[in-house]
Amino acid sequence: MELQSNWNARCRLLLAGSTILLSPAAALAQTAAPTPAVTTLAAAEATQPTTPATTEAEQATAAAAASPQSPADTGEIVVTGFRNSLRKALDLKRAAPNLIESVLAEDMAKMPDLNLSESIQRVPGVAISREGGEGRNITLRGFAPDFTRTTLNGMEVPASTDGLDSGGFTVNSSRGFDFNVFASELFNRIDVQKTQRASIEEGGIAGTVDLYSGRPFDRMGMHFVTSAEGSYNTVTRKVDPRVAAVFSDTFADNRIGILLSAAYSKRTVWQEGRSSVLWTSPYINGDSWADTNPTVTGTPKPCGAADPLDCLWAPRLPRADFFGNDQKRLGLSGALQLRPVDRLTVSLSALYSRLKNDRYSYNSMEWLLTHGPAGGFVGQTPRKFVVGPNGKDLIAATFDDVTSWYESRHQESKSSFQQYLANVDYSINDRLTFEGLLGKARDSADRTELRFYARSIPHPYSYDYSKSADAPTVSFGNYDPNNPANYDNALTAANRLNKVTKDNVTAKGDLTYRNGGLVLKGGLAFNRRYVRYGEASGNGPYITPVSQYLKAFPIPHFGSGVISGGLPTFAVIDFDKIGSSGLIDTNYVDNVGAGWKVTEKTKGGYLEINDRIDLGEMVLRLNAGARYVRTTVESDAVLAGSPVEVKHSYNNFLPSANLGLEVTPDVIARLSYARSMTRPGLSSLNIAGPVFGYDTRTVSNFGNPRLKPYLSNDYDFALEWYFTKGGLLSAGVFYKDIISSLTTAIVTQRIPQQYWAAIYADPRYSPAYNADPATTNYTFSIPVNTPNGNRVKGLELTANVPFSFVGPEWLSPLGVASNYTYVDARDSAGLSKNSYNFTVYYDTGTRGIRASLNHRDSYLISAPGGNGNAQARKSGSSQIDMSAYWNLSKRLTLNLQGINVNNQHERYYDTGDGSQFLVREYTGTGRTFLAGVRYQF
Repeated sequence: MELQSNWNARCRLLLAGSTILLSPAAALAQTAAPTPAVTTLAAAEATQPTTPATTEAEQATAAAAASPQSPADTGEIVVTGFRNSLRKALDLKRAAPNLIESVLAEDMAKMPDLNLSESIQRVPGVAISREGGEGRNITLRGFAPDFTRTTLNGMEVPASTDGLDSGGFTVNSSRGFDFNVFASELFNRIDVQKTQRASIEEGGIAGTVDLYSGRPFDRMGMHFVTSAEGSYNTVTRKVDPRVAAVFSDTFADNRIGILLSAAYSKRTVWQEGRSSVLWTSPYINGDSWADTNPTVTGTPKPCGAADPLDCLWAPRLPRADFFGNDQKRLGLSGALQLRPVDRLTVSLSALYSRLKNDRYSYNSMEWLLTHGPAGGFVGQTPRKFVVGPNGKDLIAATFDDVTSWYESRHQESKSSFQQYLANVDYSINDRLTFEGLLGKARDSADRTELRFYARSIPHPYSYDYSKSADAPTVSFGNYDPNNPANYDNALTAANRLNKVTKDNVTAKGDLTYRNGGLVLKGGLAFNRRYVRYGEASGNGPYITPVSQYLKAFPIPHFGSGVISGGLPTFAVIDFDKIGSSGLIDTNYVDNVGAGWKVTEKTKGGYLEINDRIDLGEMVLRLNAGARYVRTTVESDAVLAGSPVEVKHSYNNFLPSANLGLEVTPDVIARLSYARSMTRPGLSSLNIAGPVFGYDTRTVSNFGNPRLKPYLSNDYDFALEWYFTKGGLLSAGVFYKDIISSLTTAIVTQRIPQQYWAAIYADPRYSPAYNADPATTNYTFSIPVNTPNGNRVKGLELTANVPFSFVGPEWLSPLGVASNYTYVDARDSAGLSKNSYNFTVYYDTGTRGIRASLNHRDSYLISAPGGNGNAQARKSGSSQIDMSAYWNLSKRLTLNLQGINVNNQHERYYDTGDGSQFLVREYTGTGRTFLAGVRYQF
């Protein structure tokens, strides 16, 4: 016995130490199915959806997780913190038929992070991309956002916002989901489903993210929670408000329930830094430096140019950057639940979210975009060159006769989301239940943009990257960029409107038959997804003289929170004066030819079996089934004034199987296989704006609605050890073999008949070309299906270790939640090979504090990059966040948070010939600290 006791003590100490080296995410754990049993759990249990559990194991797990009494029973406020949310997630995990990660709210209207994607990134396999310092999209297991399907309360939904040029698009018209549309206070649970089941609707090869908002039957009785916080940012030096409130009540013997919630926040974000707007060389650009015999330090490497100086890579438009965002986010939700009889529950819910952003951007670009003699606001006179040690980079240079093209932009965007949902759960008898869902969701995002380039008189300019590859020192000699008299004119670069509308309708029904451990499920589903994109533009005046429409740089302490010593200021456009001048016509004209519509209709059905099989002292959980779906695609556009419509349909059969072997009561081995699918991206399906070359008989920019989906064979294996209550060590491997993918190919074929009328009506077409589309083959550059797709493989390690099991009571509140992910893929765009999360927490239930580190490696954006670069990449990042709470009483809580407390910056860079490190953009948004109170009864 003494030997066994010593052995157990050693094991506990070994586990505590190995946690530092291993790696779940904060508030995560691979959890049970998305429809756990209705329970009256205190606080964290309130985060469960109210649809019934589908298997005996799920029901048992939910019961095990339940508290003895609900708050309604005791009349007490039961507070749960971060530690308890981890424990409840693990309690649910044991019954999972497939591999799922979950994030649970710590209490009503209190997710672990202020942004949904920030919470999701703390689960293994997930990395996020940020916009203005805030999480926007996720990549799951190395796949781009388009490959992850997102649902809200069981229904697939869209969400779109706008972004900066460096983010890759203006308004999101893709399948990718923008999580920053939503206020996190409206949600109480997030599931990330990594392996497929037949009962999970198709569409996400990477996986499916399920979001759940609160409902009154989650917590019986009356509850009210309100919170208020102030947010301070070290770059803006401003304080912004954030408030939320939730009210729920059940009455009439708990047969009627109502829930109302609201959240509002204001967020001021200044993204400041330096940019080169890519690097290139005169040789690649097809021109040459002006022959002014500059002084040269260092030796340039030859590249085939007549003058070796033309081989040197230099910044195209070196500039200081300011992107100022004033965001206002509003979220509202409501739910009504009725249980007229014990066997029937009817739920009606609505959710609305709106994100407004008023963005002013100022960028001080110096014209090195083209090379040659100065004149006409282009060109420059080289005086001094300093060649980098590699012989390829022009790390410092001095010029005369450089022209400034100072960019001023005003962008106003609005993203509105609304969902209306009806659910019916009916127990026909003790073994047979029916679940029905009917819902509609609409997302509308638009952005107006007014952009000017103020062009200066020629002046001296020099830059020097020798001390920092991120931010050069610059000099203007005796020239003052703040003096309006030094500017000659301004070009209107943009006066436009972009708008995206996404509309989803879902109707589905499921029957579940239970007989002991055997559960049979079957269901039918219909979805309609509609996406419409439109553009419009206004006039673009040439403004001269421009000095009367310029003003002093309006931002104090510019760049000081990002770059030591700050950044030089410069004159900018005064948008108020422009607006009152009458120069800009506010009436937009639709660009009909750029607009498009894509409609998808899917009809599907599935059969699924769940069972438990005794194998001696072990138990095998079986989940297997198949899904069949038919997809009809309709793509519409207007070409040369003529409407064009193309339709296409395809069918898919998607089998899946999940095995979970309970080797011991605390150890589970999982093995999964599935055929999964993701439908083609909308940019490939839309048919707007094809370019017909009648004299060359070529077609480019041609969408292909006849594309079939990406298909993948998915394999997963995982081993999980639940060594104590709330504790988990697990390791898993996955492999996804894309057997049907997309590529761009050169194809010779006839132009489809749907386009003939538009071509004949095109003023550029003439029979003299002998290029009649009805009789002549054209050469297309077109997206097509290919059997040679991506292959993704990876490893996930998870360690969730509460120190309460080690022994001393003083260690009980301490714990670690962590994970590590390795991903490798043939196509590595958007993929960080290594990522990890590490959270250490101290949580007594009365007070708590935690610190979280999130890291992802650098990753590829595109290959090739722009302007002759082999690759465009983004540097890895390591961000530290902190959170603390103190329950001053049963009802009143003080909260403190720190976001990006290590002041992590963002860096985009390009690789030149493949061996270079050429920073394109280096910016930061500073640290954010929040303090507030929370009151509940």
